[in-house]
Amino acid sequence: MTDTSPRVANRAGWGVAGMLAAAQFIMVLDTTVMNVSISQVVSDLNTTIVGLQTAITMYTLVMAAFMLIGGKFGERWGAKRAFWVGLLVYGTGSFLTSVAPNLAVLLIGWSFVEGMGAVLVIPAIAALTAATYKGKQRAIAYGILGGVSGASMAAGPLIGGWVSASYSWRYVFAAESVVVLIIIAFLRIIPSVQPRKAKLDTGGAVLSALGLGSLVLGILRSSQWGWIIPSPGVPQINGKPLAPLGLSPTLWLIMIGAILLVAFGRRERTVKARGDEPLLDLALLEIPRMRAGLVVQWCQAFIIQATFFVLPLYLQTVLGFDSLKTGVTILPMSVAMFAFALGGSALTGRFSAKLIVQRGIAALLAGELVLLYFLDPTLSGWGFGTGLALLGAGLGLMASQVGNVIMSSVEPKRGGEAGGLQGTSLNLGASLGVALVGSILLATLASNFSQGIQTSPSLPDSVKQQVAVAAQANANFVPTTQVEQAAQKAGLPADQTAELVATYSDAQLSALRASLAFLALFALLALAWVRRLPTASPTDDPVVTPVVNA
Repeated sequence: MTDTSPRVANRAGWGVAGMLAAAQFIMVLDTTVMNVSISQVVSDLNTTIVGLQTAITMYTLVMAAFMLIGGKFGERWGAKRAFWVGLLVYGTGSFLTSVAPNLAVLLIGWSFVEGMGAVLVIPAIAALTAATYKGKQRAIAYGILGGVSGASMAAGPLIGGWVSASYSWRYVFAAESVVVLIIIAFLRIIPSVQPRKAKLDTGGAVLSALGLGSLVLGILRSSQWGWIIPSPGVPQINGKPLAPLGLSPTLWLIMIGAILLVAFGRRERTVKARGDEPLLDLALLEIPRMRAGLVVQWCQAFIIQATFFVLPLYLQTVLGFDSLKTGVTILPMSVAMFAFALGGSALTGRFSAKLIVQRGIAALLAGELVLLYFLDPTLSGWGFGTGLALLGAGLGLMASQVGNVIMSSVEPKRGGEAGGLQGTSLNLGASLGVALVGSILLATLASNFSQGIQTSPSLPDSVKQQVAVAAQANANFVPTTQVEQAAQKAGLPADQTAELVATYSDAQLSALRASLAFLALFALLALAWVRRLPTASPTDDPVVTPVVNA
């Protein structure tokens, strides 16, 4: 059996939390570095933006599809074994990525091998934390992990921008392999977790992977394919758009995913009823604390990923900052998130998770509103920094509690399953956040730009018509210099070109403000779920839940 007494944490000290935090850091850093280094990667691999975006999509897809399965393997093998096996797989993928000569090797090394390693490591991190620490120490450990996760996301552009500009993006992935080896070298300080002997529900694994994969793929491709009405970017077969019944592939994929997940749920209930071990015991979702924690975590992932989608667009596309300056600008958010994640975890025991998360969402809401107010063509350093600090403080307070709420809902030996649910919640929230906010941003951009052009007294009708058609057919958030070059190439005189650029610039800011306003509204709505969090501090032993064939 696993020893979860206080002496385990005392013997291990905070070394275990440090190792788990290091693993968490490189997991989160990975995607942010790839996003900010996209132009250099495209050049090095002699590929296209679309090709690299496909690799990024596939990486997210692999994690979303197999996270529940990774959590189950963690229970069957023991969390410690799943952790080091996952790290070896992840480190191998990082090394392959660092030496990738072309897009095909990048897809194998990063999108697939790293992704498969991550689905073992991420649930294991949650399970090992639950097994190693107890009471307030556990709350502090989850606060450290939450703070490190946010700090890594915010520091990613800074690290990736500096390394890419000074050396090469490959160095980041090579360094990840080294970090993996260092963590494995000190693996002995991590306590072992007793595995659970059970047969893997293969049918359930297939249904969950296909269902989650289809759902997330549809969400991720919504900006290129459209949600319901197919956009010009939908795939084509023999020159004809792939749009059955005139509907976007996005809608079909989401519906197929939903149907498969319903079938998965029915199968899991049937498997449990006959006395076998399901891939996911749906009784976990009936635990009020678990369900509330997962929903709040989903909201947190939605907000943080959507915000990190909007901020670089403003700083890089509108203001013209490079990735390094972007990372420096958002540093207040990173520092505040880490500090308040630690501070919030220290408050566990004195205040309830419900109260701390409520204060976090209030700070988050204030931060979004401050950013909205100071979003201008020129950066207001102190005002924008204040908004970022408030946003980071709110996300940090949320991160300090949610992981502990989820993992304290079950016994440590159910940690793999709970960790898989936690990882799935994060992936779904992040994917939907970026997709929805991206759709709002592009729709608002196209609408405002077209409206601004149509009301212009100086632009000729022929130009108005061409711009309106182009904006609705292929709206894209690009620097104003590209709009200026396109207008000059079309032969527009200087005054009309200037007006076109000014109108587009105004439309950009309006679209960004609409996105931040939506996130502020979403944060307000998230408060409705916070009241379902426990009013007692989750530092005591979890309520024992039934275990099938444990």
